Amino acid sequence: MNRPKVYVTRKIPQIALEMIAAECELQINPHDRVMSRQELTEAIKDLDGMLCLLTDTIDAKLLALSSKLKVLANYASGYNNIDVAACTKRRILVSNTPGVGAETSADLTWALIMSVARRLIEADRFTRAGKFDGWAPMLFMGGDVYGKTLGVVGTGHIGEAVIRRSRGFGMKAIYYDTRKKSEEEENSLGVEFRELNVLLREADFISIHVPLTPETVHLIGEKELKMMKKTAYLINTARGPVVDEKALVKALKTGEIAGAGLDVFEEEPKLTAGLATLDNVVILPHIGSASIESRTKMSVVAAENLLAGLKGEKMPNLINPEALL
Repeated sequence: MNRPKVYVTRKIPQIALEMIAAECELQINPHDRVMSRQELTEAIKDLDGMLCLLTDTIDAKLLALSSKLKVLANYASGYNNIDVAACTKRRILVSNTPGVGAETSADLTWALIMSVARRLIEADRFTRAGKFDGWAPMLFMGGDVYGKTLGVVGTGHIGEAVIRRSRGFGMKAIYYDTRKKSEEEENSLGVEFRELNVLLREADFISIHVPLTPETVHLIGEKELKMMKKTAYLINTARGPVVDEKALVKALKTGEIAGAGLDVFEEEPKLTAGLATLDNVVILPHIGSASIESRTKMSVVAAENLLAGLKGEKMPNLINPEALL
């Protein structure tokens, strides 16, 4: 019996590759980089399944090149890189890895909060450069975190995990989401609902955790940044296009807000002009879920989804059940 042909678009933790290789004819992108459009075009033609990444654009034109493809397993909780409607039309099953890296991503969010508020990256560079010549009362004064107000925009797995951590800092937690939580849920989390414009005005730290959809592109733009306190900080570990990066650079330069912490960018991996030269922003290379434990678990979940779909079994994290009809 022929084994299903599977392509993995970038090297992932070995345990998942071994799981797939045990049951499939496996090919892996040999280069440690994002596959080009031409490479994806060649790879997808004769496949039964593909394990892909957020950096792979899987659109209708690409899908039309494959007559056999049955399963797309995305190695991420988000799936804005995949045209799910086109997959459903072609009866291709799509899965993701929801919640797997939530706690790890929440840790990273808090690392950004602490880093930008207390100016840790600036201070590290200063010290390494040999400029530290002793304690000084005005040296690298930043903003307090303890006792301040945290505003969370989007309260999925990661947003809720970020809120839970705020308790240890004695913070008031407020949130905005398109779905207001029940009173019981709010009490359990210790959080209060605010409309977005109210949250922007009240919060000292605003942390973004919404998915990328047409409705959330530039959710935070020039108007929203002007609503924030001049002492407030913006943190984005969700998706780059949720924030208007040009407007953010302007706000950071002119002191409209105190600072920002970014793990994602609008035209990733490209940075908007002027962003990298600013001292009041901490910028990271999209490492929100990048712990050994989380990335390994993500790979296993993605492999389990892929193999279940190929065997006609129930996929643990199927996004488009309509494709089964």
